[in-house]
Amino acid sequence: MPSIVEYDRVLARMTGQGMRCLYHNSGAFGLQPGVEAHYAGWIGPEDSTIRPEARRRARQVPAPHEATLASLTTRAWLEMLAGPAWVMPKSHWAHDLDLGGKAWMSAALQNADIDPMRLATLNNAAAIEFMPHEAERFTRFVQTLLEKLLGSDFAVVFPVHPIVCTLHHHKQIWWVTGDASLLARIDGLLTT
Repeated sequence: MPSIVEYDRVLARMTGQGMRCLYHNSGAFGLQPGVEAHYAGWIGPEDSTIRPEARRRARQVPAPHEATLASLTTRAWLEMLAGPAWVMPKSHWAHDLDLGGKAWMSAALQNADIDPMRLATLNNAAAIEFMPHEAERFTRFVQTLLEKLLGSDFAVVFPVHPIVCTLHHHKQIWWVTGDASLLARIDGLLTT
């Protein structure tokens, strides 16, 4: 069963990997200043809002978009990012269980065997930790987020690897890391 990782531990682990928190108490992590960012995007439906410089790094996945993106994210985790996967809002739980996803987020958490009441009052981005043997549950949760997110984004981080995966509300996955070879291997999943 997935567990909840307290935000203090998330923050310590991510900063220990050389990442920095971009917004107070959030799950929005990025690279430290001066570290060259390598990024790639996997997008579902065509999206005219993607900036031209980012568009050059994005590749479209086949429909059904949400299922394909969730499956590819799980493959990247299991094949290249050994260890647990942490899923968290890029804002905080109190927002996403109220304004961000009031109509559906509680049910999505319950379907992942997480008690939403343990997160509902948190003004931080404590992580939901999935272990590799919970890959099916992880895939379903990621797919639900991609299907339902309207204005919020979520992050998937891997506490053993310095990479951030953003689940974007436009049915997109964006990867960022300072490790160009890791990113190339992950992005290569679209050709295998």
